[in-house]
Amino acid sequence: MVRGSPAFVMTEGLLCNLQIVPIARIGQCIPMFEPVLLLIAAAFLLAGFVKGVIGLGLPTVSMGLLAVTMQPSRALAIVIVPAVITNIWQTFVGPYLRDIIRRLWPLMVGTVIGIWLNAGMLTGPYSRYGTAVLGVLLVIYGSMGLSKFSFSVARRDEKWIGGIVGLITGVVSAATGVQVIPSMPFIQAIGMEKDELVQALGVFFTVATVSLAINLTSTGLLTAATALPGAVAMAAAFTGMFIGQALRSRMQPEAFRHWFLIAMIFLGLYLVGSAVYNLMQ
Repeated sequence: MVRGSPAFVMTEGLLCNLQIVPIARIGQCIPMFEPVLLLIAAAFLLAGFVKGVIGLGLPTVSMGLLAVTMQPSRALAIVIVPAVITNIWQTFVGPYLRDIIRRLWPLMVGTVIGIWLNAGMLTGPYSRYGTAVLGVLLVIYGSMGLSKFSFSVARRDEKWIGGIVGLITGVVSAATGVQVIPSMPFIQAIGMEKDELVQALGVFFTVATVSLAINLTSTGLLTAATALPGAVAMAAAFTGMFIGQALRSRMQPEAFRHWFLIAMIFLGLYLVGSAVYNLMQ
């Protein structure tokens, strides 16, 4: 009988379940195990914990950690669903939604346009530079946070500056999956109160990640194959968030944020170094 025939497959399947003595199953009967799922769970557990403590950082941390072992395009396909759901949850926690939309709509529209204009970056000929760009962004993000760099934007200038910032953010986000540069400094610069700022970040990141999800679907990166890794990521992210929120009152968020930003700088430097090394081979 030919080994690849259906009859053989059925017979082999029956033999796998037949045990004369209680011994361990061998060969093809051993269930498949994906070690990468452990990496995904660990990355999102940490990213969710960071978000639970300081209110942001889930896509940034998870993209940075996953990019160590996979292409940014694949990492983004895993990150996108947990990011959308956690940001939607953050969007509706607070009474400021109407005012946020009124003030940030140019930023959000510009981001959507930028993502659309740069839609092919993750799969095009320049996609191999994505890891290096992501590393540079993590270094910039961490350095700006540690330096306490800040500026203010007058209320009368919010709209046109927001549109330009959004366009740049969209172009960068389409290439790296990270939306914090330069949108984060701008949102902080327009003078929102703490609770309104947290909700504004949720609103903006929801719009940006939904646009990225549409982008990934159109380019064929977001498929059914990402369902299981996405589910593992989502469960780990929410677990990490709840742990972070529970520990927030017992921790010093500013000290945690300080060391978190230092870790992001070193992770970014590692990604840049490894990407440059791979490009030179």
